[in-house]
Amino acid sequence: MHNHLIAKTNHLLERVFPEQRLFLRSEEGTRFIRLSPLTQALGWTGSAAFFAWSIIATAVLLMDSIGSGNLRDQAQRDKQLYEQRVQTLSEERDARTSEAIAAQERFNLALSQISEMQSELLASEERRRELETGIGVIQSTLRRTIGERDQAKGSLEQVLAEARENADNAAPGATAVASNATLTFMTEELARTAAERDKVAASAAEAEKFAQDMMYEARLKEELNDQIFRQLEDAVSISLEPLDKMFAKSGMSVDNILGQIRRGYSGQGGPLTPLILSTSGGAPDPDTERANRILGELDRMNLYRIAAQKMPFGMPVKSNFRFTSGFGTRWGRMHNGTDFAAPIGTPVYAPADGVVIHAGWSSGYGRLIKIQHEFGIETRYAHLSRMNVQKGQRVSRGDRIGDIGNSGRSTGPHLHYEVRVGGRPINPMIYIKAARDVF
Repeated sequence: MHNHLIAKTNHLLERVFPEQRLFLRSEEGTRFIRLSPLTQALGWTGSAAFFAWSIIATAVLLMDSIGSGNLRDQAQRDKQLYEQRVQTLSEERDARTSEAIAAQERFNLALSQISEMQSELLASEERRRELETGIGVIQSTLRRTIGERDQAKGSLEQVLAEARENADNAAPGATAVASNATLTFMTEELARTAAERDKVAASAAEAEKFAQDMMYEARLKEELNDQIFRQLEDAVSISLEPLDKMFAKSGMSVDNILGQIRRGYSGQGGPLTPLILSTSGGAPDPDTERANRILGELDRMNLYRIAAQKMPFGMPVKSNFRFTSGFGTRWGRMHNGTDFAAPIGTPVYAPADGVVIHAGWSSGYGRLIKIQHEFGIETRYAHLSRMNVQKGQRVSRGDRIGDIGNSGRSTGPHLHYEVRVGGRPINPMIYIKAARDVF
């Protein structure tokens, strides 16, 4: 049966693969090997299979080589993008630092100008008082001179009346003598009155010139004060605008934050006290009100500076890092923070002043630090490899509190950073981006 099947198969393949004989010659003789159609078909099939396998293996190797090259190129491109991103972040950080230094310089300049302006205002007020005193003395002198003139006029009229009466009753010789005496007395009184009049006129002219000079000086001082006020208002406005935006993005009531900071001072309401220059007991003049408004804005700026130290506007990681996971839903669960990927041992810093309320192991968080800040804000730092603080310890902004690690439920070395307000988690990038626009 088996031989019959082989013979039938050879008969079917004979048209395609006719029987062949392979002759082998040696010293002993000549032999041949018969290659049946089935043998030839099996040989061709094996050769074709080997050839196809070679082509497929070569293609796989080529594809693997090309894929490896693409992966290397992609890794190189990712590395270049990462380095560019780090360089951009470094440049932005330097720019924010320069802006913060410039804002501080503008703040110091504004304070010095306010001090100079206050001294000038006080000096102007003193000169105004002196002018009022001088004008009062001149008015008193004028009133006294007018009184004396009126008195001299009355005396002259009385003397003339007496002279006329004596002339009617006396003898002609006596009348002539009395007339001469009266004429002499009148001449003297008129001369004295004229001298007093000239003296009063000169004093009045001098007082008018002095008043005009004081008015001119007052106008120059007002123009100078207005220029100083405009420069101060511009400087304060430029410095306050980014601070207003930064605190507005924090998601908290700015008035409540500043009110709580202000209550930490004495009853004066802040570090800067308004000017009180009114001497008449009435409402302050416009310059005083304008100066008080500027002082109020400077007070607000100073309160912002104090609040910024107490709120987590700083970065917990200052070395090279990359953001891996943001705030939001991830793998069907809520991710309550932002992840900073960096090598193990990278320093972690406190972004604001506060008190450590937890420093230890916590389930999936691994080594965890919790810091309680002002205004009900809490920050968390998870998966640490090392903790440099203890529970109850007070830390300041910029203190190194630990190192990045891979403890707890973690897929690689990174810092899991959370910000909570009133126990509710919020996106830490709100504070990070807000601070990036200012610092």
